[in-house]
Amino acid sequence: MNKQKTYYIFFTLVLVLFITLDAGAQCAMCKQAAETSLKSNPNSMARSLNSGILYLMAVPYLMLGFIFRKQLIQLWKKFIRKSEKTTID
Repeated sequence: MNKQKTYYIFFTLVLVLFITLDAGAQCAMCKQAAETSLKSNPNSMARSLNSGILYLMAVPYLMLGFIFRKQLIQLWKKFIRKSEKTTID
């Protein structure tokens, strides 16, 4: 991989990881609605809300894993080789 491509990937990764935007979410209102709903009915939408939050949290990590899968596989193979080498010595 040439040096320019490496810098481009690094710069893109830095932008993705460190630049945040303000979200227009109403988290306090959602939390209050979920707590009230959970107190009145244990099988209410609050359980679905937690599942939705976990889903929204996992998707970006899955996308990054898919995009950088070749690099992750190379890193994993290098790690395995290094650990095998240290156990043999």
